[in-house]
Amino acid sequence: MTDIIAGVEIPETSAVAEATDFLREKTNPLIFHHSRRVFLFGSLHARELDLRPDPELLYISAMFHDAGLLIPFSDKEQRFELDGADHARRFLSDRGFSQSAAEVVWTAIALHTTPGIPGRMGPETAATNYGVLTDAIGWGLDRLAEDEVEEIVAAHPRGEFKKEFLQAFVDGLKHRPDTTYGTVNADVLEHFVPGFRRTSMVERIMDAPWPH
Repeated sequence: MTDIIAGVEIPETSAVAEATDFLREKTNPLIFHHSRRVFLFGSLHARELDLRPDPELLYISAMFHDAGLLIPFSDKEQRFELDGADHARRFLSDRGFSQSAAEVVWTAIALHTTPGIPGRMGPETAATNYGVLTDAIGWGLDRLAEDEVEEIVAAHPRGEFKKEFLQAFVDGLKHRPDTTYGTVNADVLEHFVPGFRRTSMVERIMDAPWPH
């Protein structure tokens, strides 16, 4: 039976099913429901804006976009977005997807918190970012039909999303604060972690090993 939520069809492929199972098993209900909402909201925005993302690649992008908060990809500390992107690229490569398809997903995940750029890129990158923005800060909610939004939230409840989502960022990043340099993620640690102080671009330039 085809799974349709708010008029958006969940792709019926083995990769989609395996990605869904992976998120259920390896993350938590907060990230799982958020990721599904990101796919659904992103799909609605894509439809409205006449973008045509590959539904399967958009789904994989949405499902893995925050995986790096809970599952670091390597021993080397890196931005959590890169951890999620690397997970997704390996997931697709292991299942025989082309390098170009894997790179589409990698890019969508790697850039999903970057302001201003994703909307100028391919449809999967743009739609992933739009879905993230809608679920996290309410961007574009006024352009979506109220009954569709209600159906999505009924299928994937938000619960105490604001509080729990911010805590997930703190828990996922407080042990690797340097990876938040130059990103919106630094805002979360600055707000919640006593004593956190971000290094500024001015300091990096002034401290560079040049005489002037």
